Parts: sequence; C-alpha cells; structure tokens
Amino acid sequence: MPRPPSQKATDGMSVWIIWGAALLAYAVFRLWYDSWSGPLKSAEIEAFLSQMAGRFEGTGNSPDVMRAFLEADDGREFVMLNLVKAQMEQVEDPKTGQRVQGFELLKRYSKRFMPVLFRNGGHPGMVGRKVGGYVDAWNTEADPGWTIFGLMRYRSRRDMMKLVMDPLFTEGHSDKLLGTLATFSFPTQRVVSFYLSPRVTVALVLALLAALAHIIWLTCRT
Repeated sequence: MPRPPSQKATDGMSVWIIWGAALLAYAVFRLWYDSWSGPLKSAEIEAFLSQMAGRFEGTGNSPDVMRAFLEADDGREFVMLNLVKAQMEQVEDPKTGQRVQGFELLKRYSKRFMPVLFRNGGHPGMVGRKVGGYVDAWNTEADPGWTIFGLMRYRSRRDMMKLVMDPLFTEGHSDKLLGTLATFSFPTQRVVSFYLSPRVTVALVLALLAALAHIIWLTCRT
C-alpha cells in the first residue's frame, strides 16, 4: 500500500533530523577544535611575557626565544615535541612530605596538565617511552637517558599562553620540576603525516553513527 503524503513528509523529516544532528555535532566540534581568533596581538604578547618573567628566571629559559615564537604567530595549530628524562629516584612530595619516586610526581603533574590542555582545544598526539639509545646521531650531545617523549597538539599559540597561565597548571608545576631531571621542548607544524587528523576521525565517526541510526530507523518503520 502506498504511503500517504503526510507519512512521506514525516519520514523525510526524520532523515533530516538524523543527518542534521550529525552535521550540527561536527560543526560544534570544529568550533571548539579550530582556532578562530587569528594571530596574537602585540599587547597580548607583552602582557603574557610580563606575567611569565619570574618563571623564565627560575628555569633558565630565554624570554627572547618565546617572544620570537609568539611574534611569528600565524594563528594556526602547532605540535610541541617534548623529550623528558624523568626522576626515577626518591624525592620529597611537597604535599605530603613523604618520599616518593619523582616519576610519580611527573604523572601527577600530567593529570593536572591534560584537562587544561583539552579545555584549550589541545590534546596529545602521541606519548611514548624510550626503548633504546640513539641509533642515528651525529654532532649532538650524548644521550642523557631520555625516559619518555610526547607530541602535544595546541590549537594556537594564544591557547598555549592560556594554558601556561591557568592556575590549575601553575599549581602543579612544582611536581613537574621535582619529577624531571632534564627536558626540552620545541614547537613544530605538520609537513607529512599518515595519522588521520581528529577532524577526519570525528567526521567519520559521526557519519557512521548517523548511518547506523538511519538503518535502525528504516528497520523499525518497516
């Protein structure tokens, strides 16, 4: 029996709702994931560097390097490469006064860092442990005994600044210092990658969910 026009209209509306919801969810994701604010302004850079002055003195890092990075802002995402030599010996926990392995404090710092990173549109790209010494290196210093590495995606340099100044992050910074014997980090931007971007992954997942919902709806209406 042919379906009445009103039923056809209802069916068409149901399909639009399913796929429209998926499209809306993807749009919301992109609004969060992508940077829409453009490059940093000079006033923002000066305010940030002024607030960071004491921290530069405490770590020996150069404010000139940070200034150059911020002033070259293109408004795009970047990935920070981090190499870490963790403290595997016992240190004093600044919260409890007990002796704990320094690496445990580093992990506690990470638990504070990750929520702030996500809140500012970032996420880990990859985190791994070192399983051997340098197998191809020249004109560089000897391997100090790196423990772990991390690739952290930042939505923008502005978001990196927000993360660094976030109280939740700054409160845990002492754990990082106690849990780390040596480290260096530098920003990178993708040239070639065989890993799917979350933009593609989320689109595929939402399309799959919408397709499954569509199939279930078709099955239930017959």
